[in-house]
Amino acid sequence: MLQPSHQLYEYHVWANERLFDHLAQLPKEAFHAEVTSVFPSVSHTFGHMYLFERLFMSVLAGVPNDDIFPKLPSWTEEAQGRTANEMRQLFAGVSGEFRDLLRRTPDPDKAMTIEHPIYGRLDTHFSEILRHVVNHGTYHRGNVTAMLRQQGHAGVPTDYMFYLVERQASI
Repeated sequence: MLQPSHQLYEYHVWANERLFDHLAQLPKEAFHAEVTSVFPSVSHTFGHMYLFERLFMSVLAGVPNDDIFPKLPSWTEEAQGRTANEMRQLFAGVSGEFRDLLRRTPDPDKAMTIEHPIYGRLDTHFSEILRHVVNHGTYHRGNVTAMLRQQGHAGVPTDYMFYLVERQASI
């Protein structure tokens, strides 16, 4: 049985995969088409999501800010100009690393202190930051759905309930 916070991460991966499967059925231009939204395109939204997957994985791994911040430009660059399938591969790689981190973290509720250069200190727990990762992804998958609808394409349901139903059916 998965830890509840780990199951939420598996939902996050499932929802991203479901969205990538959907994008594979749409015209390739839909991924890079400019729209008026939170981000200028679906590809930019996924680039942002990828950057923050990397960032929060590093935070959860206990990497110091002085080692994380210099990597932000390269993580941003890594995701720019990618096709949907190439972006999917980037997400698959970071998901594998995230799962490895989760396996190496026996206590998902271990206490953590995070120092943010603007917002200050946060005393929290590993599982809280992991929930933030999932919530962040949910928010931006909603952005992607809105962007696709602006372009005349349907979205795809990625609600947690659909994940649970699909998971139950496969057991």
